[in-house]
Formats: sequence, C-alpha cells, structure tokens
Amino acid sequence: MSDILSSSKAQNLEIQLQTAGPFYRITAKSSETNKVLGKAEGLIRVWWKKGKILHLDSIKLTRETLGMDRSIFGIGLFIGAVMIRYGYDCGCKTAELLAINDSDLYHSKLVKFYRRIGFETVHEVTGSSIGDLAHMLVWGGVGTRMDADVERLLLKWCTRFTANKDSNL
Repeated sequence: MSDILSSSKAQNLEIQLQTAGPFYRITAKSSETNKVLGKAEGLIRVWWKKGKILHLDSIKLTRETLGMDRSIFGIGLFIGAVMIRYGYDCGCKTAELLAINDSDLYHSKLVKFYRRIGFETVHEVTGSSIGDLAHMLVWGGVGTRMDADVERLLLKWCTRFTANKDSNL
C-alpha cells in the first residue's frame, strides 16, 4: 500500500481510504487544486462458498479528469490499486463488479477495460430471466458481471507502483 500511495503522490494525487465496518470509500484528490478527481465505493462481504469478497459497487471519475495529462490507467488505476490492496489486506480472494450497460458503446469499452486489467466475465445480466433478478437487486442494473483473483491482480500491476514511481502512468 505504501508503494501505491507514494507513487500517487509523485503524480500529484492524494488517495484516501475510508472504512466503516465492511464498507469502504477511496477518494482521489489533486494535490495541486484539492479537488476530488474520482471515487470508488464498495464493501467486503462474506460468502459461505468463497470466503471474503471485495465488492466494487461504483467507481466514478469527475469531468476534471478529461482535461488532465494522464493515460486511461492514471487515476482509475491508482483508485483500483488501493481498492485491491485493501481487499487483499482484508483477506479477500476475489474481487467482483458489474460493468454496467448504460449504452452498447460505453458498455463494450468498459468490459474491454476491465478485461485488460485482469477481470473475467462471469455472467451477462440482461434482466430477461428470473436468475438475473438477484444480480439486478445487488448491482442496481444490467451489464456484465466480472470477477478477478485479488492476488493475481496485485502481481500483475504491482510493478507499476515500484519500478516506475517517477514515471507518468
């Protein structure tokens, strides 16, 4: 976690993790302007078959990030890295999310992004079956349910925060 936070400071980002019971919120602010650039929220839940699961409920980047000189992996990667590390520290083996389907174009880009960072499709939630009802109640919509192995994500992305601390992500 210290490598992630140090690396974010080198990019003029302040990342804050707040927890309350099983719930967490990660906030990214600009060190220069103190404006919020993005947030992620979710919870650690226990499932009798899988143990502890890192549940990502939402991740939002503000419009201010559009004009910034950062790659797609910039702020979102820092927020995601703190979230995954927090899940790992809490004993989570799996991370789960729903790539929401608000529009076909945006949905396909979202699924592609999550696959690129290491998530795999578990279920297409279309709302067309009774089985989708539970997913829709938990996630609040339709889309692609995706999971990732927390330890594998850490191993895949940890070099971004150690070897390249001074480079622009």
